[in-house]
Amino acid sequence: MKSTRLVSCLAFSIAVLLSLASPPSSHSQKGQNVEARINALLGRMTLAEKLAQLQQLDGEANGNFRPEHVQLARQGLLGSTLNVRGAQKTNELQRIAVTESRLKIPLIFGFDVIHGYRTIFPIPLGEAASWDPAAVERAAGIAAAEATAAGVHWTFAPMVDIARDPRWGRIAEGSGEDTYLGSLMARARVRGFQGRDYSAGDKIVACAKHWVAYGAAEAGRDYNTTDVSERTLREVYFPPFKAAVDAGVGTFMSAFNDLNGVPASANHFTLTDVLRREWKFDGFVVSDYTSVEELIKHGVAANGADAAREALNAGVDMEMVSRLYNKHAGELMREGTLSQQTIDEAVRRILRIKFRLGLFDKPYTDEALESAATFNSASVSAAREIAARSLVLLKNDHQTLPLAKSVRSIALIGPLADSRPDMLGSWSGDGKAEDAVTLLQGLKSKLPQTTIKYAKGCEVRCDKADGFEEALRAARDSDVAIVAVGESADMSGEAASRSSLDLPGLQLDLVKAVQATGKPTVVVLMNGRSLTINWLAENTPAILETWFAGSQAGNAIADVLFGDVNPGGKLPVTFPRAVGQVPLYYNHMNTGRPPDANNKYSSKYLDVPWTPLFPFGYGLSYTQFKITNLQLSARRIPLNGKVTVSVDIENTGKRTGDEVVQLYIRDVAASVTRPVKELKGFQRVTLQPGEKKRIELMLGPEQLAFWNRQMRFTVEPGEFKVMVGANSEDLLETAFEVENR
Repeated sequence: MKSTRLVSCLAFSIAVLLSLASPPSSHSQKGQNVEARINALLGRMTLAEKLAQLQQLDGEANGNFRPEHVQLARQGLLGSTLNVRGAQKTNELQRIAVTESRLKIPLIFGFDVIHGYRTIFPIPLGEAASWDPAAVERAAGIAAAEATAAGVHWTFAPMVDIARDPRWGRIAEGSGEDTYLGSLMARARVRGFQGRDYSAGDKIVACAKHWVAYGAAEAGRDYNTTDVSERTLREVYFPPFKAAVDAGVGTFMSAFNDLNGVPASANHFTLTDVLRREWKFDGFVVSDYTSVEELIKHGVAANGADAAREALNAGVDMEMVSRLYNKHAGELMREGTLSQQTIDEAVRRILRIKFRLGLFDKPYTDEALESAATFNSASVSAAREIAARSLVLLKNDHQTLPLAKSVRSIALIGPLADSRPDMLGSWSGDGKAEDAVTLLQGLKSKLPQTTIKYAKGCEVRCDKADGFEEALRAARDSDVAIVAVGESADMSGEAASRSSLDLPGLQLDLVKAVQATGKPTVVVLMNGRSLTINWLAENTPAILETWFAGSQAGNAIADVLFGDVNPGGKLPVTFPRAVGQVPLYYNHMNTGRPPDANNKYSSKYLDVPWTPLFPFGYGLSYTQFKITNLQLSARRIPLNGKVTVSVDIENTGKRTGDEVVQLYIRDVAASVTRPVKELKGFQRVTLQPGEKKRIELMLGPEQLAFWNRQMRFTVEPGEFKVMVGANSEDLLETAFEVENR
């Protein structure tokens, strides 16, 4: 650790000397000019105008601004809106702000662009199942281009919360249970939304949310309390946010939850000590929807003035929807509990992002571009391709899939087989249900000569079997049955926690009845979380996990079912056998009494295995792969050393396909307990039949270090196990030693 600090200090000293000896770069000059302009503007602003910059007000449900926004913008008393969108609408309100207000400060228009704006991609959990950061970055880039064309400057994404409890509905909006995978996806989404310069005409500023540990909500109940140690914060929940900062994310959003007794929207430790001082983040923090006002219900504020003081002093710069800053900041300053410096610094951060967005120089959107830039053929094609990459083949006994295109008749059954709104999932931006391709439409397009008999069978939450007989007739009269079951789109996302992870309603009974006809049965799952599907896993021959795959869901699923695309997705979350196992995640601690089937006094259950139904990183293919010849470049390395891990991956089957080679480590004996394994690298590779490749993955201090007893991020000497395989359970293993030198 000392040597690492010494190197960092030397590098910093050299950088300082070079900066003094050389003329400043154009980038630094640009930054200095922005800060000078901010200072000049701050010097002219009244307190009311400053407080206006700290306020975000909601628009109407249809994307229009409210009548009061016009007067506020004219007076320079509006800084930002939420949900106002459409090039013509945003330009109209923006023109008032920049031509009629005293200081002509532009507005920033925010909207939830989570997994697409007009063209909808798979839910973020589904995108993470692609294990393809480049594809995720591409999807975010397309979303940014569409949103920008509609006058949106700012998205409240990516959500980078680590979630280990699938009861929590918002697991659908993140990248799952793993910190490493989540960090790569966070970085990819920030880069996709913002690019190298988010003032570019097709980019928007991103917002890392929800800061922090929102995904650890007790009992999986949304908005619930969290109690997380600092070590767990730093090792599990902080890293995806740090990855977003390192990628240049412009804004953060404070979370709804309280954290160790202090609400996230009044938490000085996370908002200032970590985010500002440790990580040097210089963008701004916006509260979640009315989370400042909710400090009263949390019980850390007696009234609105208390809540405003707590949030502002902790480091929340912009208040979303509630108006306590505007109402109480003046009196708080007069009584000395809120400083002018705190207000000015919050305003400075917001103006900084507006300048970086280029709003002062180019405040308007080109209205002629909106229709051409949204939901065009290129974005639709990308949505189909990326959706197919996100699908995970969970089971495929007797090579049931892919289905032959020569099949004469198909029974398509289930409540989700032809439900357009449910293809999009939650937080679907301005995606239109009428443009979503259902599985029924996808099959008809794929197989125009095949007889497809569709029967819903039941609704998602049905409690009666009235439609079963129609579905069973269709199955009996067809060569194969495809049953589309799962959750409706509104059953995951915000305020959509579930106490059960089973298929809702009578859907499982429907699958059982269809399979009892004796016809080959394929189950297509659509859902926003991992589910308990034991009967399906034990009895149905084929299961394809499709999440909520977006605008092109039906076409993408059909591409995979009939072999035009070979599935290569992997689970970003563990599938439990029972809700009683939750939270269940692969990188748990070992305990002093690890599970042992032959020892009652070990960590397990009496009524269910301790193992998952499907492990993290799991997913099948229509071909077969063999991973062999695990080697290390060294068996001993110094504390700051690196080791290259290499394996051979071979396609031993008859189809071209993708495999994700996954690298895990375990620190065998450390000063604090370490997980049984931790993902530290992966590579998705495409191989032709018979093709073999050598894959190399690197391990160094960044991957080997952890937070020790003194809460220092360091590499400790000792043995490290290295495990490589196609999922978190089926792994080759070797080891190396880190020496104390």
